[in-house]
This record gives sequence, structure tokens and C-alpha cells, in this order.
Amino acid sequence: MNCSALAPDEHAPPVSGQPAGLREVLLTLAPGRAVSVAQLARVSGLPRAIVATRVDALRGAGLPVQSPRAGWYQLPWALQMLDAERIRAALPAAAAARLGALEVCFELDSTSTELQRRGAAAPDLAFVLAESQSAGRGRRGRDWLSPPALNIQASCRKRFAGGMGELAGLSLVVGLAVLRALEALGVTGVGLKWPNDLQARAGPDAGGKLAGILVELAGGRHGPATAIIGVGLNLRLTAAMRERVAQPLADLAGLCGGMPPDRNRVAAGLVAALIENLRQFELAGFAAFHADYARHDLLAGEALHLTGGLGPFDGVGAGVDARGALRVSLADGSTRTLDSAEISVRRQ
Repeated sequence: MNCSALAPDEHAPPVSGQPAGLREVLLTLAPGRAVSVAQLARVSGLPRAIVATRVDALRGAGLPVQSPRAGWYQLPWALQMLDAERIRAALPAAAAARLGALEVCFELDSTSTELQRRGAAAPDLAFVLAESQSAGRGRRGRDWLSPPALNIQASCRKRFAGGMGELAGLSLVVGLAVLRALEALGVTGVGLKWPNDLQARAGPDAGGKLAGILVELAGGRHGPATAIIGVGLNLRLTAAMRERVAQPLADLAGLCGGMPPDRNRVAAGLVAALIENLRQFELAGFAAFHADYARHDLLAGEALHLTGGLGPFDGVGAGVDARGALRVSLADGSTRTLDSAEISVRRQ
């Protein structure tokens, strides 16, 4: 593992399980210029034949590395590597004062798993971001896939004096934080799909998943409790990535005319918005966010098909209640209220 607050162009030892020289090869390709095998071998300290295997490893991870001519490699666009110092510098003073820790790792199995491994040693509001994840997780056991250095994978550890029984609606509050960060960057056309997705509202990627949230809780019902909050946000998706995922997807590049916002600014905005929303949630619970969520609710008034422990059924979205549970109007005029652990929702 390599987690550091140092500038990302500094050389570091290989991440555990990461092939030697892979990080150096990626950093050399990141500016988007054509690079020769000889230069990659010189920078990485690898034989030329091994350099080709590292390029193949990046391709296998989802990066579309091209070969403009024999013996040369190039990415179709420049990559912005995450930099912990730049992220910290972009935080508002209030967020910076509350921040417990912030680290950028080149490769992890999962940012959330890393915070779980650290346990109580991780301070409150500790953030871990990764350029690459080998075992990113989504809701209901799904994998979260992302090519290296393209998107945002981040997790936060938050402690609550109250118990798990007081944390209803937390994933919705996190979704609002992501939305708030995007709006501050001028990104529009995004809504919230209960309980943990952000989706594009319109355009060629309408209905596509832009971001996903996974909240994992530990502790007693009456306190204290700890939340590990994971966020995956698509900045730029490759064609191969879209083909691998069996659902519509959206990215910030598509929402911003082909060029996503500065990746470190996106990360800083996300960290700042999470810190502020978690502070408000700790003070007032989901009730403080109920009206705001209603304004961005993509399921309200929509015909829905729901599956889960209660069996499949259809209804119409009727918003969320004061605890963040989904309300569904049924054909017989009754309303059913559902918690996120119970159900999967699809618009018809």
C-alpha cells in the first residue's frame, strides 16, 4: 500500500500486490503525450519487454492506452493524478479545521476496507482516496469498477455519539453532499435515486448512474456508532467500462461538454460537502435535509417496480418520510414505507 500526502510525481515504493514500475509507467503516460518504450523503461527501471506487460496491465484495468506507432504509447487524453496537498489547500477554512486526516493512495483493495482495517486508529472525519481499487464495493454486494486515475473513489470514517438507530437517512444525506459539491462546480442536470445513487436527469446519459454510495455501520443501537462512508463518482468513463457494466452510466465529462472538472477540485468539493452535511446530520438528523431531498428526488411521482423480502410489487414513488424511508403509493390507495435494506427499486 502507498498512501501519501506527497505530490503524486514523487517516486514511491510499489504498493503491496502492485507490479513493480506500474505506478511510474502510469505517471509518465498521464500527461497524454506519446511516450516511447525506451523512456518508459528508463523512468520505471524495467526492461523494455516488461514495460509492455505493465502497459497491458493498465489496459486490462480499463485505461485505453493507444499505440500511435510501433514502440510508442499514448493515452487519448491527459490524466489528473490526485494530490493530497492540493485537495487540502482547496478546502474552505471551516472544512479544513474539522478534517481529521486525508490520504491519497495509489492502489487499495477498497478505500472503505482500508478505513475498516485502521479501526479506532483512524480519527473522526478521516478520508482515504485511491487512484485504483482492486475490490471496490457497492450496495448489495456489487463490485464498483473504475479504471485507474480516472474517477473518484473515496471513503470517510465518521463517529456518532448516538446509536445506529439515529442514523436513518444517512445515505441520502451523503447523496445530497455529492450533489452539493457538483453544483458548486457548476455541474447541473443530476438527481438522486433512493437510496444511494446519483443519476443524470437528461441528455444522452439520461438515467445513467453517475455516483454510488455505500454506508457501513458498526456499533450499538443506542450508541456510540461508526459509519464508513464510501463514494464512487464517475468523472470519465471509457467505452469498455460502459460495456462491462450491465446498467446505464453517466460521467462528468458527458455532463460538462466532454471535459470533466479538475479532479482535485472535485475531490476537495466532495470532502468539504461531506464534512458540512455530516455536521448538520449529527445535530438534527435527516429531518434537516428532508425538503432538500424532495427537490432532487428522481423517484417521486414515477412508476416503480420493487423487489426484495416482501416479494415483487409495483407502485408510484411518493417521496421519503422524515426518516428517509421510501414511500410508495399502491393501486389500492394505500402507502407502503420501505427501508433501504429491504428493497431494490427500478423505474418502469
